[in-house]
Amino acid sequence: MSALRAPAPLPERRGDPTPRRAPLTAVEGGGGRRLDAVRAPLQATSGVPFMMLCALVLVTALLSALLLNTSMARGSYEMSRLQREVGLVAQDVQEVQAQLREAEASLPQEATRLGMVPAEDMTMLSVTDRAVVAGVGQGS
Repeated sequence: MSALRAPAPLPERRGDPTPRRAPLTAVEGGGGRRLDAVRAPLQATSGVPFMMLCALVLVTALLSALLLNTSMARGSYEMSRLQREVGLVAQDVQEVQAQLREAEASLPQEATRLGMVPAEDMTMLSVTDRAVVAGVGQGS
């Protein structure tokens, strides 16, 4: 890189608000190459906003996972409670069905104990015809 000599800036003209700069010239002994002015390199931007964004995404993902896990655990406890309740209800239904079968089995003995006798000739009513169907035997 060759050293440059920057001439003093030109004085401002009275009607022109923007200052003018003189072109850069090469120092003697610079090989006679033409020099061009280049833009200054961009200043390095801070990585803090990107890191904050990454941290925010990470925290949001962790909180979402925590809330999802918590709700799943709550649902699991609720499901196990309901399964226990269904088991208890099924046991109650089985007990009632067993009592019903016992009552059905002891029904003829209980009717005899109360003095009831089997009917010899049954009479039935037809609901659709509103008629009496007589003489239907027990053996049929």
